[in-house]
Amino acid sequence: MGWALVAAEAHHRKGWIKRFDPRFWTVDFARPMMASVVSDAPGALRVEAVFYRKQDLAGLIWEAADRWDHALLGYETSHDFRHTQLTFRWRSGGVKPLDALHGPTLTIEGRDAGGTPRAWYVRLWNYAEGTGEDALVTLDFDALNGGFLLPGEADPVWAGDIDRMFISLVSPTYDGGDGVLAAPVEGWAEMREIVCSGSGSVLAIGDAVLPEHGLGMTNGYDDCYHLTPARVVRQIVQLGYRGDVVHYVGMSHYMRLEGLVDGFAVSVAGGALNRPAAAWHRALAAACADAGLGVIWSLSYELFDAYCRDDWKQRDAGGAPALTGWVPPSTLLSPANAAAMGYLQLVARAFVAIALEAGLPVTFQVGEPWWWVNPGGRICAYDDATTAALGGASVVMADVRGALTGPQTAMLDALGALLAGSTAALVAAARDEAGAAGLTSYLLVFLPTVLDPAAPEVRRANVPIGWAKPAFDVLQLEDYDWVTGGRGAETAPARAAMALRLGYPIDEQHYFSGFVLLPEQRAGWAAIADAAAAARRAGVARTFVWALPQVARDGFVTFDEADEGEDAVQAFDAVDFPLAIGREALAITEFSTQIVASPSGHEQRASEWAEARMRYDAGPGIRSEADVRTLADFFRARRGAARAFRFRDPFDASSAADGGTPAADDQWLGIGDGSRRQFALAKRYGAGDAVQARAIRLPVDGSVRVSVDGIETAAFVLTGEGEVLLDVAAPVGAAVRAGFRFDVAVRFADDRLEVSRATFLAGELASVPLVEVRAPQGAST
Repeated sequence: MGWALVAAEAHHRKGWIKRFDPRFWTVDFARPMMASVVSDAPGALRVEAVFYRKQDLAGLIWEAADRWDHALLGYETSHDFRHTQLTFRWRSGGVKPLDALHGPTLTIEGRDAGGTPRAWYVRLWNYAEGTGEDALVTLDFDALNGGFLLPGEADPVWAGDIDRMFISLVSPTYDGGDGVLAAPVEGWAEMREIVCSGSGSVLAIGDAVLPEHGLGMTNGYDDCYHLTPARVVRQIVQLGYRGDVVHYVGMSHYMRLEGLVDGFAVSVAGGALNRPAAAWHRALAAACADAGLGVIWSLSYELFDAYCRDDWKQRDAGGAPALTGWVPPSTLLSPANAAAMGYLQLVARAFVAIALEAGLPVTFQVGEPWWWVNPGGRICAYDDATTAALGGASVVMADVRGALTGPQTAMLDALGALLAGSTAALVAAARDEAGAAGLTSYLLVFLPTVLDPAAPEVRRANVPIGWAKPAFDVLQLEDYDWVTGGRGAETAPARAAMALRLGYPIDEQHYFSGFVLLPEQRAGWAAIADAAAAARRAGVARTFVWALPQVARDGFVTFDEADEGEDAVQAFDAVDFPLAIGREALAITEFSTQIVASPSGHEQRASEWAEARMRYDAGPGIRSEADVRTLADFFRARRGAARAFRFRDPFDASSAADGGTPAADDQWLGIGDGSRRQFALAKRYGAGDAVQARAIRLPVDGSVRVSVDGIETAAFVLTGEGEVLLDVAAPVGAAVRAGFRFDVAVRFADDRLEVSRATFLAGELASVPLVEVRAPQGAST
């Protein structure tokens, strides 16, 4: 599997769109209100909104710069809106009409002709013909004025340097004051027959179409609620993702709300989903169906804390609610609370109904259901509903880490039974709603939490036996904390442990690889891509990348290489070159340096390789006809240069400075942080600023010795990638070092092997050139 992080380049394939294309508008607003935008027909868009407070305002936004699309697919940045005319038919209901005070206003943010930042407020009614709720609006950006009354209050717009513009939508009772509305107000607005003309009306847009590949895509509504579903699906398809899309419905935007004395809480009055979210998801389902994609609807036990009823929350023994690390935080619903679980079941039914309406196969995922553990090992299993359900099985458990008593482990088992019962009821509700169409069920489990080595007994509660096959059709596993934290080697044994405990074979498992939270962490994509490739090699049924917003932000692309011959190039046989022949080989160490000399004799030098590449000539080691036959047999088995193999460098095959017997403290691998167990082998050359670290991928079996904080230990294994995996994480600040012998991955440099009997008997040396290749992942096995 190949991958890359790309940025927009002039040579990338481009198409053209009209400025103000309905697919590329966005919406935004402040909580608790909700709004969505869909482009449900050519030249048209529709905004749905629900207002809970008098001051709620939604903005329908067009931005000069595309901040949301992948680098290969975004539209060009153009701040100059001059010589552009926009016309559209406006229709609305449940919002302030065009002709009212505080009616829809186009706010334009940019700079005036002198470069000073400023904003203009264009009252759309001044450019409308019709009624306040049904009118034709015409905007000429060369002759546009802000101001409420024209011409007396005209404020000419300078359209040559605009950053963004948005149309504001407010409830019919909006008057600039604060306060909670007596009841939620639902409203909508449409722009139809959108026509943009003039010499400034056309924008270039990335139009790359990547080949279909083997990875699946994931997404989350909390991250893309502001985009049109058409924009989301366009990116998925053109980036080469096919099959089912895992769509997490989120924890903060789909719900209906009702006002309380001190805030808002989820409600099912009028349905489980608010109208904007329902409209958005219907459009998503229809767009996926049209594109030949399926949707796995993912619903978790996580809920935005500010909207969650107090008695629904999981709580620790001190009464503190389960709170995640997000800002602002979310909380976890108690599996024992009948009202909370009943609410989730209604939400599941609502999304199943949307799938049925679109004609999609019904696929439903229970996402990461668990008993939360607050800092300090305080499990959140003491809310009133859980305590009542457990009865005498509820005992004091101040810290779930380390050794526990019999009654405490019995409580964890009982918690597992409650969790399994709640997930079974949730799937049953979704299946009942699906009816004759049937339903495929999925369970998503986050391995670093449920198999936390610091709290090994917690799996009793968070990986209950009640989840064992056939409770779900497919087991889905994710582990991004391990992967991005340099602990990816923990995944394979964890996957095996889950299969052993729950009985789902690997071909009934899915794997989620990712994610990269912040742009400055984009280097983490290397580990994510490697983990995805490893999962596919292991034989999981499907591998997904988490998630589309991060893929688009960082420019991640992936492609399968099998059809391009890359597998043949990278093919590796874990066999040794005949050692007796190799001992006499000639070794050549090479770099690639670009050197540019000026007329004065000064040079500029650029090193193109991060590491040296080795070349060898094994010809000097051929001493007999038996050696010739051995070499010819080995050459044929490798199909010439097609397949790489292990080679022992006669001069540099040990971690020891003198090339002798390795010691456990030869080479520095890293510093412990209390959780990291995995360390890559490396050998360092030189000292100070000139030191070069050489990655060692092919350690010799049985030769590796490891020390932690100066003390040699045998409590480790080698991963398939040739890295050290400690049984126990190295303490904070402890130096991890190792000694080893190692091989180099090489191939024959040519597809032809020439050895003449006449020249051989005359004492002339044959030439058998070998060239180093970068060791493929998993080569050490």
